Amino acid sequence: MTPSEHDTGKDPALGTDAAGPSTEKKKPGDYLTAILDRKKAPNRLIVDEATQDDNSIVCLSPAKMEELQLFRGDTVLLKGKKRRDTVCIVLADEECEDAKIRMNRVVRNNLRVRLGDLVSVHTLPDVKYGRRIHVLPFADTVEGVTGNLFDVYLKPYFLDAYRPVRKGDTFLVRGFRSVEFKVVETDPDEYCIVAPDTVIHCEGEPINREDEERLDDVGYDDIGGVRKQLAQIRELVELPLRHPQLFKSVGIKPPRGVLMYGPPGCGKTLIARAVANETGAFFFLINGPEIMSKLAGESESNLRKAFEEAEKNAPSIIFIDEIDSIAPKREKSHGEVERRIVSQLLTLMDGLKSRSHVIVIAATNRPNSVDPALRRFGRFDREIDIGVPDENGRLEILRIHTKNMKLDPDVDLERIAHETQGFVGADIAQLCTEAAMQCIREKMDIIDLEDEKIDAEVLDSLAVTQEHFNFALGTTNPSALRETAVEVPNVTWEDIGGLENVKRELQETVQFPIEYPHLFEAYGLSPSRGVLLYGPPGCGKTLLAKAIANECQANFISVKGPELLTMWFGESESNVRDVFDKARQAAPCVLFFDELDAIARSRGGSLGDAGGAGDRVINQLLTEMDGVGARKNVFVIGATNRPDTLDSAIMRPGRLDQLVYVPLPDHKSRVAIFKANLRRSPVAENVDFDELATATQGFSGADITEICQRACKLAIRETISKQIEKKRADADIQAMETDSGPTAVPVLDEEPVDALLTRAHFEEAMRHARRSVNDADIRKYEMFAQQIQQSRGFGEFKFSDASGTGSGPGLSSETAARFGSGGGGAPGSAPGAGGGGGSGGLAGTGNNNNNAPDDDLYS
Repeated sequence: MTPSEHDTGKDPALGTDAAGPSTEKKKPGDYLTAILDRKKAPNRLIVDEATQDDNSIVCLSPAKMEELQLFRGDTVLLKGKKRRDTVCIVLADEECEDAKIRMNRVVRNNLRVRLGDLVSVHTLPDVKYGRRIHVLPFADTVEGVTGNLFDVYLKPYFLDAYRPVRKGDTFLVRGFRSVEFKVVETDPDEYCIVAPDTVIHCEGEPINREDEERLDDVGYDDIGGVRKQLAQIRELVELPLRHPQLFKSVGIKPPRGVLMYGPPGCGKTLIARAVANETGAFFFLINGPEIMSKLAGESESNLRKAFEEAEKNAPSIIFIDEIDSIAPKREKSHGEVERRIVSQLLTLMDGLKSRSHVIVIAATNRPNSVDPALRRFGRFDREIDIGVPDENGRLEILRIHTKNMKLDPDVDLERIAHETQGFVGADIAQLCTEAAMQCIREKMDIIDLEDEKIDAEVLDSLAVTQEHFNFALGTTNPSALRETAVEVPNVTWEDIGGLENVKRELQETVQFPIEYPHLFEAYGLSPSRGVLLYGPPGCGKTLLAKAIANECQANFISVKGPELLTMWFGESESNVRDVFDKARQAAPCVLFFDELDAIARSRGGSLGDAGGAGDRVINQLLTEMDGVGARKNVFVIGATNRPDTLDSAIMRPGRLDQLVYVPLPDHKSRVAIFKANLRRSPVAENVDFDELATATQGFSGADITEICQRACKLAIRETISKQIEKKRADADIQAMETDSGPTAVPVLDEEPVDALLTRAHFEEAMRHARRSVNDADIRKYEMFAQQIQQSRGFGEFKFSDASGTGSGPGLSSETAARFGSGGGGAPGSAPGAGGGGGSGGLAGTGNNNNNAPDDDLYS
């Protein structure tokens, strides 16, 4: 072993040989996206803004020109994106950095690149002088231009300049007005130099810009959020088309087909178009339903023609969109035509010669309804899941969609990406459009639809702000969840009075895994899957679930228990499965099952219902809860006021493992509920919430809300009658002055309300107040909470001193208090019993206060 190996501490078996430098060994997973990494080369340079605005000149540093063996005035070929290239004259610029190339906007436009992109520079030694070139102006730049275009613009531009041009390029000539031209034809070659004896034709109709700028001209830059999937597709499609010898030398056949699947709007068709544009392959699109025909045998012959056409124009890509419509499972399709088409497709894909440079890409959002014979190696070799993008992916997509938008500096794209959970590319495009539309709507008061032109000042003042995006976020939903109208509720913690411990428990279960995933990874903990909220009716269980969904900006699906059940055999279970599938697509997502006892009653007792449908629904629910993948942030919150009827399997750890008792509010919580309900109402200063809270002992949150509403109604009634009296009095005075008869009931104007909610209103409201939960019910809930606490608590457990940890530091007093330091039902074990801690010591029962579980919550 050499001294250097000793110094570095490397195992000689793992070290590199003397010839090569020691490199860190990559993991197999690191190579998955290797095809996307641009290889470094001396002729790949970063685009920078030009100092001199000439359409035919690019500038390099003298050192870089020497390295590339170029001389001042040489003609070079520049290659950009989307297979675009152009020719320019190269000059040296002392101020230019070595790694950069300076070019103006016209050259960048011809190469389809922006500042900061990479272009490659190649020598082009013998460019011929052109015999003839044909140029045409763009229609929108020559409107209102008078005089001969050749004399005014083209002759001064080309005279004695020896400019190189390329067929298809555009260039801008500045005169009295700037006019943009396009090189339509060049003779003899695609690249030529315009010399004094070159004939320049400029006859013909001006070009419409709309016809020129192809909308389907998408490249890899227009796709975001699918880096890994794009790498897989490029290695399957680009490598065989560009370097087939790679496969030959390894001794394998290049792949035949790729099946892309994923939710609608995630970019499957876009990826296929981008691959075709970037590789330059012939692109043949087959839309599933198009090849169907009513004549026997014609559908199959349409397919055969498509494949023959593609083989003639190789290298080519056949893209079959919505393949599930033409190749469904044969045993399930009723028509004979579908079966014949599937068989024809199988034989065509097997019949593709392995070196024919034809690749079939198919897309579907229902991969499991495609015939299994197509989904094997040799036909569709690789199946690529193009899923819902994560936060970084959404940020990439947002940047792509907003790159041509005029954004205000206050727009925070990272925040928008964080708030668009579950959005696919199409939803983000809709979001950006909606934000821009809102920006235009705000200016509609100064835009006249009748005018032919809009003032330039108005156009300049249009800029999309963060407020416009916030508005758009409120109106757009993830497309995967359109039918289960998922809304992020607008309930906040302030709307909920009291229940501090319950709030904290919910935050730890739902909010922490979304906001601090790194901590869960550090402790090796998979987040808790579910919470069961139980307690008397009207204590705010549903409200709590809404607030937690809003606070952590997760999507929220509310499932009403009974609506999952249907009369058809097997459909209730499939409804449960669909709900969980949708939640996974829109993760992070809170699935809220209200009235869980309707669908999760104890099994075995469901006699007489449709063939045990209730039992099957519970079984489906249990398997789905266990199957909610750990990577997908899907949280299940169940709410019930009949916890004793629930199936015990659903309450085990790993399913609804956090059992949270939402008790009747204690004194402190009742004060908080009064304040939360009346925080937007004008309340007189002498109304004492403490007194009200004392009087409403044993009332639930809903009962207290009713009292507040009744008081407000009384105040409104009083205000209206006062205003009517006042108007009548005024009208009567007028009538006496004019000697007309008595007046009808007057119409009230909107006047500012100065009347307050007084003690009298509350006293009247309290006369009609009623308790919705009686003492017997409360005892039942308490018994259940206590039972669970006793079955779970091991309050006396301590490590023995022998293990060396017995004398370690204990939990902080606050943490111990929160996690219930006492045993199951030991007297006085609840530090908050009798009113501390937000919801301790159940009011209105008169007993059990001592034995209440810790803060009547942790169970």
